[in-house]
Amino acid sequence: MFSFVLAIIALVLGYVIYGKFVEKVFGIEPDRTPPSIECYDGVDYVEVSTPKAFLIQFLNIAGTGPIFGAIAGALWGPASFLWIVFGCIFGGAVHDFLIGMLSLRDKGSSIGEIVGENLGVVMQQIMRVFSIVLLLLVGVVFIKSPADILHNLIPGVSAMTFTIIIIIYYILATILPLDKIIAKIYPIFGFALLFMAVGIGTMLVYGQFTGAFIIPEVTEVFKGNLHPKGISIFPYLFISIACGAVSGFHATQSPMVARCIKNETEGRRVFYGAMIAEGVVALIWAAAAMTVFGGIKELAAAGSPAVVVNKASVQLLGAFGAFLAVLGVVACPITSGDTAFRGSRLIIADIFKIKQAPIKNRFLIAIPLFAIGIYLTTIDFNIIWRYFAWANQTLAAVSLWTATVWLVKKGKPFVFALIPSMFMTMVVTTYIVIAPEGFVRFFKDVPVQTIEFYGVIIASIVTAICTVLLFSYKRKLNSTPKAQQLNVAK
Repeated sequence: MFSFVLAIIALVLGYVIYGKFVEKVFGIEPDRTPPSIECYDGVDYVEVSTPKAFLIQFLNIAGTGPIFGAIAGALWGPASFLWIVFGCIFGGAVHDFLIGMLSLRDKGSSIGEIVGENLGVVMQQIMRVFSIVLLLLVGVVFIKSPADILHNLIPGVSAMTFTIIIIIYYILATILPLDKIIAKIYPIFGFALLFMAVGIGTMLVYGQFTGAFIIPEVTEVFKGNLHPKGISIFPYLFISIACGAVSGFHATQSPMVARCIKNETEGRRVFYGAMIAEGVVALIWAAAAMTVFGGIKELAAAGSPAVVVNKASVQLLGAFGAFLAVLGVVACPITSGDTAFRGSRLIIADIFKIKQAPIKNRFLIAIPLFAIGIYLTTIDFNIIWRYFAWANQTLAAVSLWTATVWLVKKGKPFVFALIPSMFMTMVVTTYIVIAPEGFVRFFKDVPVQTIEFYGVIIASIVTAICTVLLFSYKRKLNSTPKAQQLNVAK
């Protein structure tokens, strides 16, 4: 229990201490006019209060990732606690804050445009396509998973019926002004999610005192790899737990909220704070998964993450409490799926400079998006999820490098962004080499240990190249005459 409690305290202190450090380095400009005023259109650029901005950001980024991902990560034991805490404070929250603030500084620009400004036109085009594909995968994943959960919760209604209802809601949330549906319905979802997190967390701690449950301590990591199938921690743990630690999906969501913030002073509370809150949710579900079933081997035999959620909720909160808790779990993917499609619309609108005030323009973009999304729901969920997981963390790595380059351009300290950039590059490169859906399938007769060894070597080379390019760029900037430097910085 001590590890669990200390982990939550560490996240809070991370927000208070490290969050202020990151904010100070970035340099807040309270007098700068925000996009919500400068670009107001009554649809996407609308001013909302700080609590609403926080709630929208939190619910946007908290899909099933901090729940299902944390449950999957719990198979490695308390190592998941360490990744959630350190990944969230030094990686995920830094990522979300910097991308959110860069968007805020650039009229609410989407991630592709931010990448283009800092990494060049080629990367801009790649990331435009990449982010749209990722958002479509997110939207599809978050149509199917809540529909299946609701079907299990209310067996009399088919999963297809729930799928249709969710798609209709997503269409409305994509088309209508942000303050007309998302800002109004999110407090309801927020209550369900808050009840779920507080209820599960409280009962875990209470059960620890009564002897009903034993939350494992992080000292167990010294026992070696605890995964029942012996799957290596690196890179799989860092891919499994994305939301709650580091997630590229957030880079597609933060610009949406950047268009609604009233002042730059709200950035840390909204962007950094929402990520910390998501880390707390991930910690709670990682602890619940490791604890409620009696151990990691028992967790592996318990069933799918959706089944684990239902069983754990019933055991901890009883039938009625479990019903509310599962509704909170349903709220997570729905409040990410709706803005995934909305985010896709905004990115496409940015690319083709299509004004979004006329509703016909919104339908022009949304109809093809939903046609593709509905088709993708017919593909096996597990295939979609595997590729989404890698694509998600790859976007996180690119976004972190983008923020690092911006800091270098501005002559600001950048190592705090460089380190997570390098780490995530190592993770995604190793994964795409050694994972079953990666390049390893072309080398079927090569031993696993050999593939993993070369995967790390290749990842190290890629990471080193990226780092050398960054420092070469920095040296070039330092050798540029001051007047030209100022033009580059702009």
